[in-house]
Amino acid sequence: MTCSENPAAVIESLIRDVREADSALALLQTTRRLAAAAHPEAVPCLVEVLSFNNPGAAVAAVDGLIAIGTEAVEPLLANLDEHNYGARAWAVRALAAIGDVRGLGLLEEALGQDIGPSVRRAAARGLGQLDLTGLGDPEADALRQRCLDALEAGAADGEWVVRYGVTVGLERLVLPLPTTSPWSLRAASVLASLSGPPEEAEVVQLRARLALERLQER
Repeated sequence: MTCSENPAAVIESLIRDVREADSALALLQTTRRLAAAAHPEAVPCLVEVLSFNNPGAAVAAVDGLIAIGTEAVEPLLANLDEHNYGARAWAVRALAAIGDVRGLGLLEEALGQDIGPSVRRAAARGLGQLDLTGLGDPEADALRQRCLDALEAGAADGEWVVRYGVTVGLERLVLPLPTTSPWSLRAASVLASLSGPPEEAEVVQLRARLALERLQER
């Protein structure tokens, strides 16, 4: 049976190509091909690529992990290396986009403590798009409260790109909720605080106002 007739063999071949790549360009190209397959068997190898010093390959790996979705969450969390900042940063980006609630703790930590503004921004956006469907009301409410707490704290971040991410996260978090819900009211209050101060970056003010308009139009 040829590789074209056996999907497992195809993935094995793509993984082997990544691990045998002998240059930065080869690693980028082989990772892109593996990521494009979006196959669960590729997850361990794609997670491994996050730890390499190759941003292009890491971006491709993140795209592949996002495409694979929830099956990538546990391997991402299980292989976090606190001594490899780059790998953790890429993992945050992947988990933020996947939106699985198992990544909540890492997103909270990243928004509050990560040294990279772009990572904190990704975490803020991710906190607004966790998938809470299928959860009971008490559990969903508790997780929503944690997201709102983290985003409210993030509104005071010193980097405007992070505060911009907070406006996006707040909007997405409460958009499905009634305007009179306590979370909607609290989110609107934080957005209002970002939309007015003259010292606030104009792009943040405008995005906060847009979020408020969208929430009011529900």
